[in-house]
Amino acid sequence: MSSVLENLISGITSGSLYALYALGIAVIFGIMRLVNFAHGELIMSGTYAVFLAAGLPVPLQIAVALAAPLVLALGMERVAFRPIRGASPGTLLVTSFALSFLLQSLATLIFGTLPKAANIAPALQGSVGLLGLTVARLDLVTIAVTLALLGGVGAFLSRTRFGAQMRASAEDFTMARLLGVKADRVIAAAFAISGMLAGIAGFLLMAQTGTATPTDGLYPLLFGLVATVVGGLGSLWGAVLGGYLVGLLSTLLQVTLPDSIRPYHDAFVFGAIFFFLVFRPSGLVVPRIARTRV
Repeated sequence: MSSVLENLISGITSGSLYALYALGIAVIFGIMRLVNFAHGELIMSGTYAVFLAAGLPVPLQIAVALAAPLVLALGMERVAFRPIRGASPGTLLVTSFALSFLLQSLATLIFGTLPKAANIAPALQGSVGLLGLTVARLDLVTIAVTLALLGGVGAFLSRTRFGAQMRASAEDFTMARLLGVKADRVIAAAFAISGMLAGIAGFLLMAQTGTATPTDGLYPLLFGLVATVVGGLGSLWGAVLGGYLVGLLSTLLQVTLPDSIRPYHDAFVFGAIFFFLVFRPSGLVVPRIARTRV
């Protein structure tokens, strides 16, 4: 039983990270109908920001990890996406691809291809006893931080006027603009939230791996996209639910598959997701605007 509970906590920890990745992607898609492939590079900028701030106190490390992706996300929206906002979805998609490769190449040019190691937040390392279980301290922090962030984003979206404008824009952006919602402010706020979530994800990722590389964003982007699709494109809370589902599924397969094929457990994860989407292509949660179109 203790082994089952420890694996469950591990799955929830992975799901928490995937939920952070997915929510950052879903916030942008919900408003702009844009899959931002440069979101992985926002997470990567967070890992390098933490590496550069490794000698500072932990609160300042967190502040730097938040500030760098947030500023980068706002600059990305203003310079790359705002001038082509009215372009076709294909143009927006290619722009996000180009931006992703540009930022990754800049990171390689500045920091090189070798991993940059840093021992950050030593207080988060080690394990603690919890109800007779041995649990990594970082796992508990990851779960707690993610739940706090999800609660904060949920409260912002549901209890503030600006959050209501963002929810209205996510459901029907054209109608929201006709009713007086300012597009520039709403989209900039969406990118700011996306950058903030990427910064926290980057800090937690750096605390787990201890290294920063130019390709740090590829794995989070892949699983964030998968979780967003599983949850339902256009649904913020569907993306969160998809993240936890993918995390639990990945952990379950990792501990149940035979040793000979365990290194390929990601292939089994994607295979299971493929079959799920065959029978439910709209994902777990169908956004309201999609329901009204049916």
